[in-house]
Amino acid sequence: MQVNPQELETLVGRLFADLSAGYGGVMVSIGAKLGLYKTMAGAGPLSSAEVARRAGCAERYVREWLNSQVAGGYVAYHPTSRTYELTPEQAVVLAEDTSPYYLPHGWLVVASMWADEEKTLEAVRTGKGVAWGEHDERLFCGVAGFFRNSYSASLVGDWLPALDGVVERLEAGATVADVGCGHGHSTVLMAKAFPNSRFWGFDVHEGSVAAARRTAAEAGVADRVSFEVAGADAYPDRRYDLICFFDSLHDMGRPVAAVEHAGRTLASDGTVMLIEPFAGDRIENNINPVGRLYYAASTTMCCAHAISENGTHVLGAQAGEMRLAEIFRQAGFHRLRRAAESPFNLVIEARR
Repeated sequence: MQVNPQELETLVGRLFADLSAGYGGVMVSIGAKLGLYKTMAGAGPLSSAEVARRAGCAERYVREWLNSQVAGGYVAYHPTSRTYELTPEQAVVLAEDTSPYYLPHGWLVVASMWADEEKTLEAVRTGKGVAWGEHDERLFCGVAGFFRNSYSASLVGDWLPALDGVVERLEAGATVADVGCGHGHSTVLMAKAFPNSRFWGFDVHEGSVAAARRTAAEAGVADRVSFEVAGADAYPDRRYDLICFFDSLHDMGRPVAAVEHAGRTLASDGTVMLIEPFAGDRIENNINPVGRLYYAASTTMCCAHAISENGTHVLGAQAGEMRLAEIFRQAGFHRLRRAAESPFNLVIEARR
């Protein structure tokens, strides 16, 4: 087997860049948790001593951390004054934790993946599943944070208005189910926007349901939002006007049963909103950074949970619109359309 030196060099360079990014992710997490980015946001050029003083940290460590950020392009450096500055664009991504572009919490997911490596190795060797609740705690907070800001940017302003007549119904007063609600950020966002409606969130993970209740209480919407531990095919029937699956259906081992239950509990003129990771229908459509991220998550989390349920399907995070549509057709839904999309999500409207 003859090795092409140029292709070898390119591949080594690509892997080393990824290795550097892995180290850099740890630095981003440290900077976010210690408030280093927030300290720098809007402050203009600062010396390493000034950054350390403002953040209450040790200067020698902070200086090295700053240099790692400069090398990664996350912080600007001014050689003449030997000062460091967080540009407005960098602040939006690294310091403003309510920004739709804020990404540091994504490294909590990476940390959980490393912590769960032994479980993943065993799962891949044996074919066994790993249930969502068996993962490292950082996974739950990381996933919730990653999707929270994305939903904040798009859910109320773009996705719901893309559905036929749904906003008007929510404004008048609707009954809504959020299936696989996680920490409840999607449910609470809708409740804050539509005070006349009533919302229920359901999830099989007790820890996430407890976190969702705290989320609702902190947002001041606990009077019209309830969270319950329940499976996607077993939550109570309240004749919901809107049933939502936010990045959850592909994790389920029995997605057809989940959608069938949605059909049974949906009002006669109700709507199902399916939010799924953005994906094309063929592997070659997903050869990009987003596809790479989702395939990796699918290996360690999504497929692992679906397999743990010993069900009928293992869709994975890159299921694609055609496979998702087939799930709905099998469950008795025949009116489906892609209502909206973003770089990270597909939004599908389904009616019976």
